[in-house]
Amino acid sequence: MNPKYKINNLIYTLLIFPFFLVANQTNHIETIYLGSGCFWGAEKGYEALEGVIDAKSGYANGYGIKPNYRSIIQLKNKFNSDNFAEVVEVTFNSNHITLKEILMHFFETHDPTQYNRQGNDIGTQYRSTILFSNQNQKQISELIRDEYQLLLNNGGYGQIKTKIEPLENFYFAEEYHQDYLKKNPNGYCPDLSTGIVFNKESTNTLDNSNLAKGKQILVLDSKSYCPYCDKLKNDVINDYNGSIPLSYRTSDQLHGLELKSPSWATPSILFLENGKEVFGYQGYINSKDFYKLLGKFKLGATEAYEVAFNEGTDARFCKEYQIFKNTPDGIFVDKLSGAPLFDTRDRFVSRSGWLSFTSPVKGSVYELPDNSYGMKRTEIRSVSSDIHLGHVFDDGPNGMPRYCINATVLEFQPRIESS
Repeated sequence: MNPKYKINNLIYTLLIFPFFLVANQTNHIETIYLGSGCFWGAEKGYEALEGVIDAKSGYANGYGIKPNYRSIIQLKNKFNSDNFAEVVEVTFNSNHITLKEILMHFFETHDPTQYNRQGNDIGTQYRSTILFSNQNQKQISELIRDEYQLLLNNGGYGQIKTKIEPLENFYFAEEYHQDYLKKNPNGYCPDLSTGIVFNKESTNTLDNSNLAKGKQILVLDSKSYCPYCDKLKNDVINDYNGSIPLSYRTSDQLHGLELKSPSWATPSILFLENGKEVFGYQGYINSKDFYKLLGKFKLGATEAYEVAFNEGTDARFCKEYQIFKNTPDGIFVDKLSGAPLFDTRDRFVSRSGWLSFTSPVKGSVYELPDNSYGMKRTEIRSVSSDIHLGHVFDDGPNGMPRYCINATVLEFQPRIESS
């Protein structure tokens, strides 16, 4: 071959190859439209799947009205078959995640046996539906539905009500609905799943006998991705080291417990005593409010609660002071969070009737001005739980400060020396 033609062919190949590459990649980009109740949590769940390129909330397969949130709400109680469904447009790369895997997630993360509703959301717009774009998507959807129906039958559930229909129209929802959970960081994700999963090996029957003993904190976690659950863990729970045990469970792992709160809102924090719920909190909660609830649960109507949350003061030479004034080498920790606050090596006898230290554990407390009762003082509060601890004065030994601390809001832990 003429070298000139070889060069031209090489140049042509180099120029055209990227277009073949892009076309090949594009061939693996698919879109399916899925409705499983309110689209807020569903949208975020699909986005968390590896291989999903994008997930957008919208309205599909309705007629006779201009689709928007207000208009479809007006039709919800009429069970109008022409109403739009709240759906999520899921765009994915089938080289990284299959349609089957997406549909398995779809069925596992809601209750497809409910008709025109999911939990407290009732109306035709909340119907369970799969809207396909081609016959291959239809066949796979029907196959996965039938497979899941067998699993539901074995689990004691009824017939699947999911409608599998061709996509006829789709309109993006209002901008404030897109990435709703990102825009509204304080709340909860509705977890209305049945607990029936395709992979039986992933089911997890836990022993709840430990939750039936004494005081326990139970956090209801989601079986699918829940940003509020992650936020609660990162902001609050991961730093908790208190003496009341804390456990996680999903809605299908609550056997043997007497609960009053709904199990479908994640996260939820339930405070149990001997396996019975005393009270609970639904949704994300910040650290300060979490510890206030924990204080109510752990301390009750005690002197310690008055000190912690109402800036009270222990009685001089109180019972806890008598116990703690001569404890051996160790650390005094926050009674609620378990965070280290004061070291026995910094303790001294001030004869004031309250525990006294020359310094706190670094970074464990913060100061606030306190002008109550006509006095000018400096209040000391715990960084971890924000509870009131006492005050700091400038009359400690050898010119050092005196941290005057209420013993009722502390717990003692002997020092564990590293070997």
